[in-house]
Amino acid sequence: MESDIIKISHLNKSFSEVKAVNDLSFRVKKGELFAFLGVNGAGKSTTISILCGLQKKDSGMVQVNGIETDKAGAQTKRMLGVVFQDSVLDKPLTVKENLKSRAALYGITGNAFDKRLQELVEILDFDEFLNRPVGKLSGGQRRRIDIARALLHRPEILILDEPTTGLDPQTRQLIWNVIEKLQKTENMTVFLTTHYMEEAANARYVVILDKGSIAAEGTPFELKNDYVQDIVSVYGVSEDEIKSLNREYKKIRDGYQLKVRNTKEATRLIVEHQDLFTDYEVVKGGMDDVFLAVTGKKLGGER
Repeated sequence: MESDIIKISHLNKSFSEVKAVNDLSFRVKKGELFAFLGVNGAGKSTTISILCGLQKKDSGMVQVNGIETDKAGAQTKRMLGVVFQDSVLDKPLTVKENLKSRAALYGITGNAFDKRLQELVEILDFDEFLNRPVGKLSGGQRRRIDIARALLHRPEILILDEPTTGLDPQTRQLIWNVIEKLQKTENMTVFLTTHYMEEAANARYVVILDKGSIAAEGTPFELKNDYVQDIVSVYGVSEDEIKSLNREYKKIRDGYQLKVRNTKEATRLIVEHQDLFTDYEVVKGGMDDVFLAVTGKKLGGER
């Protein structure tokens, strides 16, 4: 059974009269992709800042690998690699100079740095611009170096704060290929915030925050089953046949759409009316629909 690598219990944090985090509790399993969702102001950034030791909590417990962060901050920080939403690289310096100065903070110098740099070059494919100033890199290239910087000290947990926002689809896919490779080869835990719901759909577990508290949590499958309906599209039938089902329907090109509570109900409907459902498809609601149903808001690209 996989152990909890992050454990947060009854976490609270206020700024004056504003309750940024309100009695928040959740766990992250070792090696899993964990999605932490919410609109701006929901409490995500505050929670991550406390987890990383950048802010103090008012009350509650935050553990990384069984160690409380406020009792052994330096030890827990070394277990974390963080890719911030906005790049923290020094633009006048080259890629290599940025990584070398960062590695030195962890005592990684000389041959140890050269070896780790070569490993990261191969993983993230940035050999061609290793000696280029960061200020002259594209957004996708810079994001790869942000990730390399976070991985220098071989952290057990990679925190990604909207890692692919503003990137083109090809670069987004490259970034995710790297993340998936790290999870498979190093059993790395990935703690993700994102505005792209197709990325959240790949998570093993999802927590949705609203106003500092958990509004919903579960696997993507569980959340879709609990909060959104499936859509059954049926083709090659008459409207009278659809009406005989005594359900609300919508006319679409070449057919009709019906909404059902979940896949189980869709299966039952199709089995009971096999003569009607000879050409059909069932589509589950998406994570976008889940987020809207849970919070009443759409998760866009706001910053």
